[in-house]
Amino acid sequence: MRDLATTPECLSINTATFGHRIDIDAVIDLCQQRGIGAIAPWRRDLEGHSVARVAARLRTANIGVSGYCRSTYFTHTDEAGRRAALEDNMRAVDDAAELGATCFVLVVGGIPAGSRDLAGAREQVQTGVAALLEHARKAKVPLALEPLHPMTAADRSCLSTLGQALDWCDEIDPCGQGLGVAVDVYHVWWDPALQSQIVRAMQGRRVLGYHVSDWLVPTNDLVLDRGMMGDGVIDLKRIRGWLEDAGYDGAVEVEIFSAANWWKRPATDVLDTCIERLHTVC
Repeated sequence: MRDLATTPECLSINTATFGHRIDIDAVIDLCQQRGIGAIAPWRRDLEGHSVARVAARLRTANIGVSGYCRSTYFTHTDEAGRRAALEDNMRAVDDAAELGATCFVLVVGGIPAGSRDLAGAREQVQTGVAALLEHARKAKVPLALEPLHPMTAADRSCLSTLGQALDWCDEIDPCGQGLGVAVDVYHVWWDPALQSQIVRAMQGRRVLGYHVSDWLVPTNDLVLDRGMMGDGVIDLKRIRGWLEDAGYDGAVEVEIFSAANWWKRPATDVLDTCIERLHTVC
């Protein structure tokens, strides 16, 4: 395994880790000061900013973009909603291209309001991803399907496992030209098939991102109570070992949603703790 303490270029901070509280320029400054190799901006953190200007700042700071977060949900009750979502995602892909992002992260959406049709929701997602992929290929931005924990299947993501995401990749993009996966440990750590699916993903060159945080016991909010690495029960070194043994050499990206804890702390403390934990427990 790589020594993350001696390879700061491998480290990435997702801007959600700061709770969307600080300006994108401040994020860039903090990461540049500490030699962090990449960030993963959320679209909301670029609102009010020129994407071209932010891209130029990142290049000047020698900071890469490990991913751009995230897609508008693909699932809607009517065709007009689905079309609007597709158009919004196309605009986001164009911004990702401007930023030089290694991928655009897809959180796909759950069951539309008032529906019980889970299979239909999944069909909507696959149709929408296939349409977006055509645009993404032209923009030269890979799309990363991010499976979320099954607890979110109803409202946030009807895509629940890495194996399911890879099945969709094989169906939508059988030649492997622009569609892959983001492996977020918070959502997939529990999966008994995780190791074998990581090997499958790496064999197909499908892994576009790797996100770390931790699962707390107890967890007080299933979305907004992620733990800092090392504070929970996920075997982070083992999972990274599976990825790197299979050939992964991309960024290790911290993405923590922590409304009651880390989002209330000073950004410098959050970042310095992330770096220390990346070096010691990830």
